[in-house]
Amino acid sequence: MKPFALLATRAEDLPADEEYALFLRYTGLDERDLLRIRMESAPLPPLDLDALSGIMVGGGPFNASDPPEQKSPTQHRVESEFAALLDEVVARDVPFLGACYGVGTLGAHQGATIDRTHAEPISIVPVTLTDEGAADPIFAGMPRTFSAFVGHKEAIRTLPPHLTLLAGSPACPVQAFRAGRNVYATQFHPELDVEGISTRIRAYAGHGYFADGELPSTLSAVRTTSVTEPSRMLRTFVERFAR
Repeated sequence: MKPFALLATRAEDLPADEEYALFLRYTGLDERDLLRIRMESAPLPPLDLDALSGIMVGGGPFNASDPPEQKSPTQHRVESEFAALLDEVVARDVPFLGACYGVGTLGAHQGATIDRTHAEPISIVPVTLTDEGAADPIFAGMPRTFSAFVGHKEAIRTLPPHLTLLAGSPACPVQAFRAGRNVYATQFHPELDVEGISTRIRAYAGHGYFADGELPSTLSAVRTTSVTEPSRMLRTFVERFAR
């Protein structure tokens, strides 16, 4: 089997390492079959898309809607590298699944309006599939509405008509979409479990995701409901596109 690649942008080692471990767990891949590339630490190496089964993208600290003058040199580099990669990925319809930061990268590349209108606090929300989402093989076997972990400062406000809306939540109308047939992005985190999101809550305290003093309540908020369905997407993605 040709390997998949996981593109990551987290600078903090603990949540970065745990993110990779979670993708391994829920895709069912081992380290030989899931190449890990930390884009925040070095320029993206050349990727031979013909040598990969597909690409996955984890979450990250960058916001596409931030003013250019507020973006660090690293963020400008990462965004430029993603734009060049997505030129080829979208044109060739290469299997791609971007989680959370994938919405910002793919959405920006495809002309979506991204701002802070539909931000969601770190929490568990009900995500409901559209008719197109319910029919899409990436959501095969999943209920029409399922619980998912979220936590984002920006989101897509307007989805261009050439993209297919797959899912939304009460406060965020674009929770998942598709470009072409094989290129996906989700606003929610399919890779997370309660331990994983708890690690991130602690690691990113003070980064503006919740107010000072709200750490205990935020940790409690992600334990109110069992979240079991979203991770199935990762195994489905691998089973569908492994070659």
